[in-house]
Amino acid sequence: MVKSKLEQDIIDALEAQAPLHGVDVVDVEVVGATKAPCIRVRLDKLEGDPINLDEVTAQTAWVSDTVEALDPIAGAYTLEVSSPGMKRPLRRPSDFARFAGEEVELTTTAMEGRRSYKGVIAETTDTAVTIQPEGEEAVTISFDDVKKCTLKPVYDFKGVKEGK
Repeated sequence: MVKSKLEQDIIDALEAQAPLHGVDVVDVEVVGATKAPCIRVRLDKLEGDPINLDEVTAQTAWVSDTVEALDPIAGAYTLEVSSPGMKRPLRRPSDFARFAGEEVELTTTAMEGRRSYKGVIAETTDTAVTIQPEGEEAVTISFDDVKKCTLKPVYDFKGVKEGK
């Protein structure tokens, strides 16, 4: 996956501590203006049900301490700690393997003039993922060429009764 050096340094520092706290570092993004950027950290449980708001709140202190000790940005920045959400980012080969068969939206570095794909994760290896777009031939993309990949949210309104 393509990550900036700053993002990768933060990921590495957090991943060294995360197992001690029973969480997985799903993703780190540095976004916004260079004068006051925002560091977004997405966490999930190592196993079981998805992380909830109370658990995210409980994890924020050590995340903040770890990022502050790294001192990644000179000056002010905002730290956001959250769950991965419905559009969960996929960053590692193990993430792609875990969600095999799920629909994703994937952006690559330019490959034969095409940069984005929507389809199902058909297969993964340690070095690449095969995406099966609907009505098209499958395409295999090296993880080194993946810029961003997120699960496509599935909204299930079955069982929801109108007005209730």
